Amino acid sequence: MTQQLLSPIQTGRTTLANRVVMAPLTRSRAGQPGDVPTELNVTYYAQRATAGLIVTEATQISRQGQGYAWTPGMYTDEQEAGWKAVVDAVHAKGGRISQQLWHVGRISNTLLQENGQAPVAPSAIVAKGAQSFVVQPDGTPANVPTSEPRALAMEEIPGVIAQYRQAVLRARRAGFDFVEIHAANGYLLHQFLSTNSNQRTDQYGGSLENRARLILEVVDTAIAEVGADRVGIRLSPHFVAHDIADAQAEESALYLARELTKRGIAYLHIAEPDWAGGPELTNDFRRQLRDAFKGTLIVCGQYTAEEGEQMIASGLADAVAFGRPFIANPDLVARFRAGASLNQPDRATFYGGQEKGYTDYPTLEEAA
Repeated sequence: MTQQLLSPIQTGRTTLANRVVMAPLTRSRAGQPGDVPTELNVTYYAQRATAGLIVTEATQISRQGQGYAWTPGMYTDEQEAGWKAVVDAVHAKGGRISQQLWHVGRISNTLLQENGQAPVAPSAIVAKGAQSFVVQPDGTPANVPTSEPRALAMEEIPGVIAQYRQAVLRARRAGFDFVEIHAANGYLLHQFLSTNSNQRTDQYGGSLENRARLILEVVDTAIAEVGADRVGIRLSPHFVAHDIADAQAEESALYLARELTKRGIAYLHIAEPDWAGGPELTNDFRRQLRDAFKGTLIVCGQYTAEEGEQMIASGLADAVAFGRPFIANPDLVARFRAGASLNQPDRATFYGGQEKGYTDYPTLEEAA
């Protein structure tokens, strides 16, 4: 049974047709040069428009915010036009779409930065073991260690906030239903929040309130441009990759949930630990999070349809995001409704390439 998973929900000012959310999925297929969405990307997202909400792949807000080759941006007119074509195609099929806005911070390499500059971070601390995906000077793509970052100066932080603001404005012009602030997975905003990556002694470091300050300033900037009911955010309180280790992970998430409720944002998207040996997310913490945040609560963590239905029925979530199932099943909602089996994704085609493993997975109708 997926009765509640397939029921509509009001999120902000928008009614979603169902509670099946397409999670943000980096696929590294932006058009070159310029990291511009192409007709291939238009086809990919339009194929998946029956999701209650599509959250786009993480989209860098500036050249400085890029950590991987071939990921799309939202800071040039060409990128904005490319994304508008995506939005128009999704809307033409009755879908809703949110743009996830991203600054990677220290998870980058000088090869991706303008003039080979060092990546920026809250503090000049290397992310041990982290990698960036680059195109090397000889033209070959490769995973390489992230470069040593430099700490953002106080006077530079308003400029970073301005990068978010400009990206939000572009998203609004392109017609996105929501913007999602990416404050998860060990990237810049998460780096400011985490106790081990933020060693600042100014108003952006030290106390939880200070470490959360930049996140809330970015959210406030987005609200000022598009309204709280069109703003979402993604958090990952138990994320430990990219050398992130927040000694106050749950406390941080609950503090932010309360602050975000005060601001009335549309949704909070929680990326749960879904890897082997990852920390367990307890129902006690889930209930605290549910009590703290009053908007639409989306959870993501390798749920099956049945598990997602149970989460909604229990009141611990309002909607469930699915990642890999959407890679291989553009008609995932129809498959859930029919109780049909799912195509399995081809990991070899997750990143880079063209149609293969991207727009060529068959629907139920095509497979019949």
